Amino acid sequence: MSDRNPAREQLDLFEHSRDTILRNAVITALERRDAPAARVAMLSLVAEFPRDEALSSLELLVRIIEQPGLEGFADHDALRAVRRLMSESIEPAARRIFGTKDASSWLVPLWRNLAGRSARLAFRAEHSDDHAAVLWLAAGDWPAAIASVNGIESWRRIPAPLSWMLEARHGQNGMASVWPLIAELAWLAPERFERLASKLADPVLDRLLEKFYAAYEGEGTAADLAWFPTWTLTEEPALAPLLGEAQRGLCGDAEQGMRTVVELLGLERQGRQRDIVERRKRLRDLNPSIFAAFMAKR
Repeated sequence: MSDRNPAREQLDLFEHSRDTILRNAVITALERRDAPAARVAMLSLVAEFPRDEALSSLELLVRIIEQPGLEGFADHDALRAVRRLMSESIEPAARRIFGTKDASSWLVPLWRNLAGRSARLAFRAEHSDDHAAVLWLAAGDWPAAIASVNGIESWRRIPAPLSWMLEARHGQNGMASVWPLIAELAWLAPERFERLASKLADPVLDRLLEKFYAAYEGEGTAADLAWFPTWTLTEEPALAPLLGEAQRGLCGDAEQGMRTVVELLGLERQGRQRDIVERRKRLRDLNPSIFAAFMAKR
């Protein structure tokens, strides 16, 4: 004897359809950022389906558009608290409701709001992630991020704003615009460069890094990346004019190595053999692995 209950199945189908309709009404209002409509639809959903699995995420997103926050942040701690709420609660909720791609678009106005409210907070090394530039980057507003970093004194000598500028310029103009900054960040903070490179997911940079990791005989740590700009010139010598634009830093071994290779490439074009021999010896003394990679292409 069959256990099927057509009447029960019909009711289940109706309830499922009703649940979907009410949930979609909330989502549609959220997409329009219509807070009153979202709240009305939310009340209807809660009244009929108080155990709907999407309720907690929907409620959080409705509250965010109801109370977006307008006042500037009093200090870095206040910004950090809201930024953590965004990353730990609001972003995951938006991804659950809209999907990853649409959630990113939906969150842009929220990031812009936070960036505007953070404008008065000066850069502090002890609060390096609590700055408007980070929020403009999250919003994908490259010009605003660039302007924000430009307001930081000596940004090119500080790992955090240097990496922000690199990311913003890459987003705005691509790889050709950031090679000098890549060299500077790799020398100054190779670990930070490693994290940023993963975030950028640029096919040209990823290809070069993959070959570098396979070929370079270093310590097998992120610190090896300080030599990535130098090694890159052994693989792509045409990048010498761009990498040569890197500002002078502390002139450590990795920086000296890259500038030596830039000089060598110029000397080779001029055929100045005596100077070539001297620079090759300098490169060998600085880093035998890089020297071997350079000579392998001669």
